[in-house]
Amino acid sequence: MVATGLLDVTDDPAALDSSGFWAVAADYEGRLTCARFADVRPEPVPAPVPGRWPAPAPGDWTSSLDRAAYTRGVRRIHRHIAAGEVYQANLCRVLTAPVAAHADVDDLTALLARGNPAPYAGTIRLPEHGVEIATASPELFLSRDGRVVESGPIKGTGRTEADLLPKDHAENVMIVDLVRNDLGRVCRTGSVTVPDLCAVEKHPGLVHLVSSVRGELRPGAGWPELLAAAFPPGSVTGAPKERALTVLAALERSPRGPYCGGVGWVDADRGRAELAVGIRTFWIERDGAGAAVLRFGTGAGITWDSDPEREWAETELKASRLLAVASGEYDTSGGTLS
Repeated sequence: MVATGLLDVTDDPAALDSSGFWAVAADYEGRLTCARFADVRPEPVPAPVPGRWPAPAPGDWTSSLDRAAYTRGVRRIHRHIAAGEVYQANLCRVLTAPVAAHADVDDLTALLARGNPAPYAGTIRLPEHGVEIATASPELFLSRDGRVVESGPIKGTGRTEADLLPKDHAENVMIVDLVRNDLGRVCRTGSVTVPDLCAVEKHPGLVHLVSSVRGELRPGAGWPELLAAAFPPGSVTGAPKERALTVLAALERSPRGPYCGGVGWVDADRGRAELAVGIRTFWIERDGAGAAVLRFGTGAGITWDSDPEREWAETELKASRLLAVASGEYDTSGGTLS
């Protein structure tokens, strides 16, 4: 779907219960951008134009947490778990590379669609409002069909199904319980169910454990109440959520921005919506002097059974294919690393 003809932009979630088709971008830190468009039409994703995306050099990427800092963070979370403060926390890092000022997320989207197709891929391009996002997200944050809402938390990642450990299943169940609790705050009593638990999904270069949690919104609950109950997504925070947020804030050195937030659309006229968790997500930030940087986030869920080096390797696995696409090292015509 391509939405054009920008009508208005707001940060008020109540607008999503009004009318029209909205693009929605919610930063992990809470900044919300809702943009209503006049026209929505189906179109194929454009083919990449060779040379148009100003790919950063592979060696230009820097990380907010290097390997030593990340593994120290995992050990610190172990101590919080031992103290009974959290059961799980999703430790993340943000990768950054400079890009040319003419960089356009539409061009990156065309590359991602071929190099890393994803069920919740999308782009929001509102440079005048500071929103330039291209996501190849595999994870459903919230869908809505009338009063029925659903979330599809992912926890557990490996190169193949054989790589998935009991720790991954335990982690998934913890987050399912958290999401059940989040949706239970705004859904009709007794309506919250788990249609799928720890299903194995294959994605380019890796596999995930995915569950689904579904419920029916109670009378009077709309988008403001739903977002307040569910945000930030449970799968990228931890359990209990509030304490995990505090633990992570002390360990992470860079704002997550759109990464781990919500990206998607709301069709208020039809009562339908799909918001992805902003993982496998790139965004462009610009300064007043015209310089631009490309950012990308990656992370892993830390539990008592986590091995620090294995968790670092998981963050590398999640990032490797996407960074190769963005850096021009992935042949999107044939699908092989160059």
